[in-house]
Amino acid sequence: LPRRTAMSSAASRMSHIAAAAASGESNQPAAAGAAASGLGQEDDDLSLGYRLPPKEIQDIVDAPPLPVLSFSPSKDKILFLKRRALPPLSDLAKPEEKLAGVRIDGHSNTRSRMSSYTGIGIHKLMDDGTLGPEKVVHGYPEGAKINFVTWSHDGRNLSFSVRVEEEDNKISKLRVWIADVESGEARPLFKSPDIYLNAIFDSFVWVDNSTLLVCTIPVSRGALPQKPSVPSGPKIQSNETKNVVQVRTFQDLLKDEYDADLFDYYATSQLMLVSLDGTVKPMGPPAVYTSIDPSPDDKYLMLSSIHRPYSYIVPCGRFPKRVELWTADGKFIRELCDLPLAEDIPIATSSVRKGKRSIYWRPDKPSTLYWVETQDGGDAKVEVSPRDIVYMENAEPINGEQPEILHKLDLRYGGISWCDESLALVYESWYKTRKTRTWVVAPDKKDVSPCILFDRSSEDVYSDPGSPMLRRTAMGTYVIAKVNKQDESTYLLLNGMGATPEGNVPFLDLFDINTGSKERIWESDKEKYFETVVALMSDKIDGDLPLDQLKILTSKESKTENTQYYLQIWPEKKQVQITNFPHPYPQLASLYKEMIRYQRKDGVQLTAKLYLPPGYDQSKDGPLPCLVWSYPGEFKSKDAAGQVRGSPNEFSGIGATSPLLWLARGFAILSGPTIPIVGEGDVEANDSYVEQLVTSAEAAVEEVVRRGVSIS
Repeated sequence: LPRRTAMSSAASRMSHIAAAAASGESNQPAAAGAAASGLGQEDDDLSLGYRLPPKEIQDIVDAPPLPVLSFSPSKDKILFLKRRALPPLSDLAKPEEKLAGVRIDGHSNTRSRMSSYTGIGIHKLMDDGTLGPEKVVHGYPEGAKINFVTWSHDGRNLSFSVRVEEEDNKISKLRVWIADVESGEARPLFKSPDIYLNAIFDSFVWVDNSTLLVCTIPVSRGALPQKPSVPSGPKIQSNETKNVVQVRTFQDLLKDEYDADLFDYYATSQLMLVSLDGTVKPMGPPAVYTSIDPSPDDKYLMLSSIHRPYSYIVPCGRFPKRVELWTADGKFIRELCDLPLAEDIPIATSSVRKGKRSIYWRPDKPSTLYWVETQDGGDAKVEVSPRDIVYMENAEPINGEQPEILHKLDLRYGGISWCDESLALVYESWYKTRKTRTWVVAPDKKDVSPCILFDRSSEDVYSDPGSPMLRRTAMGTYVIAKVNKQDESTYLLLNGMGATPEGNVPFLDLFDINTGSKERIWESDKEKYFETVVALMSDKIDGDLPLDQLKILTSKESKTENTQYYLQIWPEKKQVQITNFPHPYPQLASLYKEMIRYQRKDGVQLTAKLYLPPGYDQSKDGPLPCLVWSYPGEFKSKDAAGQVRGSPNEFSGIGATSPLLWLARGFAILSGPTIPIVGEGDVEANDSYVEQLVTSAEAAVEEVVRRGVSIS
C-alpha cells in the first residue's frame, strides 16, 4: 500500500504540471493558457461520433510521410515506395480473428491492420550520384494497396501484392503482380483470376530470375468452418507426465477445436512454382507453411511448417514444427527435423526450445545448412558446458556424412555473420549478466582455433565496437565485406553508433581482424548534424573491396532539417546529395530541442529530450503545460544506466501517436526521460521497481520545474 501511494503521488504531481499551467497558475494570462492547452476550445457533445483533432495537429498528422527506399541488387536503381499518412477508419474497423497469437483479416487472408504502399516510383542512380527522372510503375488498379515489394535477383523485375477496394468497404484478397523495371509496366503473375496470395505467414520468394514460389490459398479450401451450436465434447488438457512448468501469459490463444479449425482454414497454403510466362506447378501438399527459403545456388528449397497437435496455452510459434528440404523444381529430398509441441520452455530468460533451431543456409556457400542445438535442455537455470553447439551440413550429405561441429558456446547462441571459408563471427550472450561475446572462427579450416574478438557488457554502449558491414555476393546473399588496403592484413568495416557522454556520433572503422587495430575512416558531424551509415554501395563484384573505390550511402539530419540521403565516395570522400525531401511539417521547423542531463536521488545519471514550441520565449510566455512521455528500462549497473543514448542533433519525426504533436498546441514535451530500474549483482531489478520508478519521475519533474519550463 505505501508503494502504491508513492507512485500515485508522483503520477499526480506530473499531471499537475499540465493542469497547473493550463488553469492559469503560471504567469500566462488565463486565455493564453487555455489556448495553449486546447481546453475549452471544442464542443463537448459526445454524440457527434468520430471527431477531427484541432487543425494544427491535423495538418501534422495528415502530412505525407517520406517514401521508403529500396535499392536494386546492383545498386543502380532506387525504388521510392510511397505511403499514406494514416489508414482509413474502415481498415481499423474491420473484424479480426484472434487465433494462436496471430490477428487475422479473414476477408483478405492477411495479418490484420497491415499497412501498405500507395505507389512505386523507380529512379536510376546516375554515375555522378544524382537521381534520374521518376518512372512510375503502372498498370495495376487505381487506389490499390501494395505490399511485399521485392526485386528479382537480376534487378529486371519487381514482384508485389495488390489489394483493391470492393463493395461494402471490404478489401479484396491479395494477388501477386509483376512489373518490368525498364518500362514500369505491371501485370498479374497468375493467368487465373482465382489464385490468391496467402499472407498469414510467408508470402512469396524469387527462386531464380524467372520463377517465384508463392504461398496461395488452396483452390479446394471450401467454405469457412461454422461454429457448432453444441460442442462435440469437453475441452481436455492432459498433463500425464506431471511436469510442473511455468508459462508466460500470451494473447489471442486458441480456445477450442473450432478456433483450431479456423486457424487451419486461414493459415493453410498451397505452394505454387510459377514462371514469369504464367506456367504454374503445385509443390507439395497443402500445409501451414511459415517460411520458404531458397538455397544460395537456387537448387534447393527449405520449407518450414507447423502442424497439429495445437495448444491452448502457447502461441503458434511453439506448435510442432517440421522443416523439410525440397529441390527447386518440386521434389522432396528429406526431413531436417520435426520438433514436438513446446509447451514446456522454462520461463527463465535465455531459455529456448529443444532440438534444432535457427536453421539457415550459409550465405557464402551454394547449399550448406547450419543450425544450433541446446545442450541444457533449453533451461537457462541448468549449468552445463557447452550450452549451445552450432552444426553445419551439406544439403545432401554424401556417404552418410554426419553434421560437422562449427563451434561450441557457453552462453546462448546469438547468430553468425559469415564471410568465407576462413572467417565468420559467432555471437553469444547471456541476459542475466548482460555478457556478450563475439568469436572469430574459420569455418572450413580445422587447424585454426576459435578466438574471442569482443567480450563486453551489452549494456555498455560506450564500448560498442560496431557491426561488420555486409556486401552482396554473386548468388544474391550477403556476407561480411573484406577491404583491401594494399597490404597483407584483412580489414573489415565496422559500422557503429558511437555512443558518447555528449550523445551518439556514428562512425565507420577500418578494423584489422588479425591485430585488433582500427582506423576511423568516417565519422558523423558532431556540432549540427546527425549522420549514419546506411549501406555499402560499392559491392558489385565478389572479392575484397579496394579502399580507394569505397562508396557508402549515408543519412544526414539535424534538429530542424529532415533526413536526406548522400553518397560518400572515396578516395576524396566526396559527398553527393541524392534526395531532397521537403520538410514534412514546416510549421514546427523552428522548434527547440535540447538533450538535458540530471541526477536521481541515488546518484544515477538521467537524460531526456526537452522540446519547446516554436517561438517560445520563457521571459514573456512563462511556464508551459508539460507532457512527459517515457517507459522504464532494466539495467544491471548504475554506470550503464547513466550512459547517454541518442543524439541531440536527430530530427524529430512526428507520427500520429507522437507526444510531439502537442508542441503545436503550445505544450512543452519531455520525451524519453530515462527511468532505469537497476538490479546490481544478485539483486533483481523488480525488487525495488516502484521506488526507482518514482524517484526517476520525481527527478524529471524537478528538472523541468528548475528550468522554469513548467511549474509544480
